[in-house]
Amino acid sequence: MSVKDIVVKRFKELCNERNIKINELANISGVTPSTAYSMLDESRRDISIITIKKFCDGLEITLGEFFSTNEFDNLEQEIK
Repeated sequence: MSVKDIVVKRFKELCNERNIKINELANISGVTPSTAYSMLDESRRDISIITIKKFCDGLEITLGEFFSTNEFDNLEQEIK
């Protein structure tokens, strides 16, 4: 699983826990809905840390809390 896949999965999990849609996350985070939906698009590989931070702010969690999962801890090295 790629870093982007794990980021998207994590946001989906957090939204499900809070019973909100991605569109609502965008609105409470001050991000356009198109930015949120482009994050979900598998063909787009880049997600900026600024966008991740805004989504975390909207969810009222820290970046540390967001990235504190086994999936992030067990990512394979990107450098081959």
